[in-house]
Amino acid sequence: MTITPYSTSKVVPGNNIFEILDTSLPKLKEKDIVVVTSKIVSICQGRVVKNTVDKQELIRKEAQMYIEEPAISRFHVTLTIKEGILIANSGIDESNSGGYFILWPKEPFKEAQQIWQHVRKKYSIKNLGVIITDSRLVPLRWGTLGIVLSWCGFSPLKDYIGKPDIFGRKLRVTKQNIIDGLAAAAGVVMGEGNEQTPLAIIKNAPVHFLEKPSLPSVHIDLKDDMYAPLINSAKWKRGGSTA
Repeated sequence: MTITPYSTSKVVPGNNIFEILDTSLPKLKEKDIVVVTSKIVSICQGRVVKNTVDKQELIRKEAQMYIEEPAISRFHVTLTIKEGILIANSGIDESNSGGYFILWPKEPFKEAQQIWQHVRKKYSIKNLGVIITDSRLVPLRWGTLGIVLSWCGFSPLKDYIGKPDIFGRKLRVTKQNIIDGLAAAAGVVMGEGNEQTPLAIIKNAPVHFLEKPSLPSVHIDLKDDMYAPLINSAKWKRGGSTA
């Protein structure tokens, strides 16, 4: 598997995501996966707010659930749930923004599907993947790690349930998270600072491609989540977002 990052000009509100893809990416081939950072999708959607507003109020508005301010860490991070993902600050970012708060994209799965359809048509490709990524923090670890907000064109999980391990013991709960693994790998070469490479192409990824858009299928019910005792013990408040 190989991952190649691609640079763009500075993306500003009013830009068109399809034009950016057309001018910044090389000719795509069968079984390529296009990686797009959520930040440039949001900017092209106009999902930006001048950073003169109250950030905490904006975080609460964008969150499905949030933990009240006294629980904020010394790094001024508010723990939230957004799009069913445990994330800091509702995914709102200030880096590389030019004086804006950048929100998460609106309807990220719809956006991934539109990119998928656009690129397949442009290059007459049958098998293609698209992932829209961001980064997040992992408990008890320094550093950010890539995560997928949405995807299209391939199966996001590899299911091992019922299959034998090397000693013939059948696996009961194991599912490999393909999409977040790809996002994490892509994030390593795309960077987090001023690299200005918000796009990447993954080749030879071990995924099962689909001719139709795949539906969201990585969400786990809280009753089955290993971290349920921690999540349930927090004093969550309902935010202003339903997604």
